[in-house]
Amino acid sequence: MNVLTAHVASWGRALLTLLVGLVVVGGVLALPKPTQPEALVSSGLPTSYQSAEAQLRQEQLPSDGVAPAIVVVSREDGAALSDADKAAVGAIAEKVAPLAVSQPGPPVAPTFSEDGTVAIIPVLVDVSQEFEGISDDVTAIRDAAEADVPAGLKVQVTGGPAFTADIVAVFDGANVTLLAATAMIVAVLLLVTYRSPWLWIVPLVVVATAEQFTLKLVDLLAPQFGIVVDESNVGITSVLVFGAATDYALLLIARYRDRLRSEENRFDAMRFALRRTAEPIIASAATVTLALLTLLLADQEVLRGLGFSAAIGIVVAMVTGLVFLPAAMVVFRRGIFWPFTPKVGDEPREGKFWGRIGEAVKRRPHIVGIASTVFLVVLGLGATGISVGLSQNEVFRVKPEAVAGQETFARAFPAGANEPVQILTNPQSLDAVTSAVEGVDGVVSTEPGPAQGDIAQLDVVLDSEPGSDKAFQQVRDLRTAVAGVDGADAVVGGTTATSLDQVDAAKRDASIVIPLVLVIVTTVLILLLRSLLAPLLLVATVLLTFFASLGASWLIFSNVLGYPALDTGVLVISFLFLVALGVDYNIFLSTRAREEALQSDTRTGMLKALRATGGVITSAGILLAAVFAVLGVLPLIALAQIGIIVCLGVLLDTLLVRTVLVPALAFVFGERFWWPSKVDGREAPEPDVDVTDERAPVDA
Repeated sequence: MNVLTAHVASWGRALLTLLVGLVVVGGVLALPKPTQPEALVSSGLPTSYQSAEAQLRQEQLPSDGVAPAIVVVSREDGAALSDADKAAVGAIAEKVAPLAVSQPGPPVAPTFSEDGTVAIIPVLVDVSQEFEGISDDVTAIRDAAEADVPAGLKVQVTGGPAFTADIVAVFDGANVTLLAATAMIVAVLLLVTYRSPWLWIVPLVVVATAEQFTLKLVDLLAPQFGIVVDESNVGITSVLVFGAATDYALLLIARYRDRLRSEENRFDAMRFALRRTAEPIIASAATVTLALLTLLLADQEVLRGLGFSAAIGIVVAMVTGLVFLPAAMVVFRRGIFWPFTPKVGDEPREGKFWGRIGEAVKRRPHIVGIASTVFLVVLGLGATGISVGLSQNEVFRVKPEAVAGQETFARAFPAGANEPVQILTNPQSLDAVTSAVEGVDGVVSTEPGPAQGDIAQLDVVLDSEPGSDKAFQQVRDLRTAVAGVDGADAVVGGTTATSLDQVDAAKRDASIVIPLVLVIVTTVLILLLRSLLAPLLLVATVLLTFFASLGASWLIFSNVLGYPALDTGVLVISFLFLVALGVDYNIFLSTRAREEALQSDTRTGMLKALRATGGVITSAGILLAAVFAVLGVLPLIALAQIGIIVCLGVLLDTLLVRTVLVPALAFVFGERFWWPSKVDGREAPEPDVDVTDERAPVDA
């Protein structure tokens, strides 16, 4: 441990550590951002899924690189369009015609629905350009179409390019907003926790630097490993680094402050704090990092990118917490804690509340344990009937124009006309595939698409909304039908088929990631606690917390927020974060309990650990919950769902499981809690200070 604590042995070493860190961080941040890799297909799925294989085949077909943005015109009262309204539709078509690529000049004639309530005008957009260019083109179409519209008419622009533009718009500046909100919450909670006008600044600056360093490191390393990291990955990684790094800071500073009450020399106090907190911090970071790396085995590119970026973030947070934060703290004298400056001989102010809670739990551990478990089980029952998979129209927290336009379109035209299913086969089998497809329920029309060489495309319009359960079933029926055509080698792709494959990929990823995470977490706890029973009990409490938070969240989603389902990646990400991060608090509490039990007994050790860490765990949990709740400022329902599930789970873990249920289990099992190890106070405690020839200067 001398190597780990050498950088805080004196003021000069601590300052040198900070200067070296600033040089490294500055040098890395100054490096140019390399070209980022792109997913093989836009959905980020491997070619074992039909939609991905279909997209690869489509890339071999002749294409002009255009797709229609669809101007949808209707009356605000939903009535049929009058002759004057139809004349206005014609004027709109003339205004947007010059904006269409590859067909400037005469306007495209509007198409009116059979009931006369809706008119549509397709405007071709170059979709081979960057997303920002598509967004600019769609904005120009919207501005032209909506200019000088007569009263009573409603104009909306939807279609593939419009959805792209709206996604770009909702993420524009979102990560800056997320970062600012996260930093503000961390600052406020640190200020409340330490009640010092100065102390909160040190961990906040260190943590914010770690977050920026992480994002730059991810930018530099992702291309080397062919990893695609999207905007949602960046936001979640920022939140995770802020939360984890601040948790480590709270643990270290609490132990440092406690030691300053019995140690005159602040450098020796920090070295003691580092030795005592290094093991739980390293174990916690290793657990979370290994759990995140299981996402590299996922089929979904978005999960692989998140696992890669977040794992780097946790490692950076750990190094920051063990190297640069301690150095920053000892550079200042103990007066940084003012007005509650710890002095030698002071009685601890912290832990009294949690000590009383612990005493109450100790008196009736069986009743408390059963009541806590029943409460969590009842919350978990709220997840009954949970559904997974949002349609394209349901993924936004605030409905954008593309979604509203699609809904208007679907009321008057076949719902799938805007996003036809695309079947790729060989030209010789096209007629046979068409006949098989036309026999499937829900098929409105079929039309041959482009063909070249041994690839031909068939466009199929369905009567269901793209991404709906009905559409999913129809895609399955189409795949069954074309699979029966000998020699066709047909695959079914398109937007709805991609959404279906993403749901299937999410189920497959969950079946692999969840068991691996449980194995990793259990193994780390077994190695750390030198026990079998305690890790199994702790993992059981973490699982109970996850299902309780999922149940409570689903009740909120379905009854309050009106979310129809969980997005495909939410379940896996929420599970991973709650289990891995929940183990943080398990490790903080149980390692301290074992340390204290070595000098007394398990029940006394757990009570002392609860007094010592209850406040730290509570502060860390509330902060982490608040940080994840900030994901709600982002515009996608998936991110809001992850934020709410993790927020509720962390609060349950912090306020009930880790501070009530786990102590109750320790009180019930006593020394058997550590089975097969014997932790009964017979082992001599470790020395409080390092034996070293070098003496650090004493504080003035």
